[in-house]
Amino acid sequence: MLVPVMAETLLKVAGLQSWYGESHILHGVDFEIGRGELVTLLGRNGAGKTTTLKSIMGIVEKRTGSIVFEGQETVGQPSDKIARRGIAYCPEERGIFSSLNVDENLSLPPVVKPGGLSIEEIYTLFPNLLERRRSQGTKLSGGEQQMLAIGRILRTGADLLLLDEPTEGLAPVIVQRIGEIIRQLKTRGFTILLVEQNFHFAATIADRHYVMEDGRVVDTVVASDVQQSIGKLQAYLGV
Repeated sequence: MLVPVMAETLLKVAGLQSWYGESHILHGVDFEIGRGELVTLLGRNGAGKTTTLKSIMGIVEKRTGSIVFEGQETVGQPSDKIARRGIAYCPEERGIFSSLNVDENLSLPPVVKPGGLSIEEIYTLFPNLLERRRSQGTKLSGGEQQMLAIGRILRTGADLLLLDEPTEGLAPVIVQRIGEIIRQLKTRGFTILLVEQNFHFAATIADRHYVMEDGRVVDTVVASDVQQSIGKLQAYLGV
């Protein structure tokens, strides 16, 4: 059962099913996000979290159901049109251009809507990147690559950020810094849907958690109930 969302609903997903070839991955996903919220999708590997993000962006082979963004149905629309509506996706593999330097990577994304951050604003948010602005992507640490991947989508003007496991494989001190940055983005008014394996990290920043199992959302935990739900969440996540 969905927890009522107090903020204006920005994204509403209902009965979402998705396929890769013959593989049926999502089996009726339902959740919603209010404007300005930070919401996580939690679950074990293979639960369907990344496929949910890709389905929202329209980059799966087949999807059915409903994905309403800002009151407009997007199922059936191509991914480039969905992006221009104001949704940006930061994949787990980061997808930066390794042969280009930081400046060039940040200059590449198209501005799809007004309100995107300038390169100077991004460097203020990520001072590490300013120091490395002439460095090629291959010369950056894992944490710097992740910051660049997030910084790049902030150029677009997107209202909704889809972040796929931004802390994967990073040192604890860098995880903490990524958390600070995500909190700053929320205070700037961005709406964020975060896929995360690291529940302890997610618990420090999210307004609400949706738990996924076998291609469905099976539970919802709001931030104020996290402590009393630790045992249940650990059972879901196998930790």
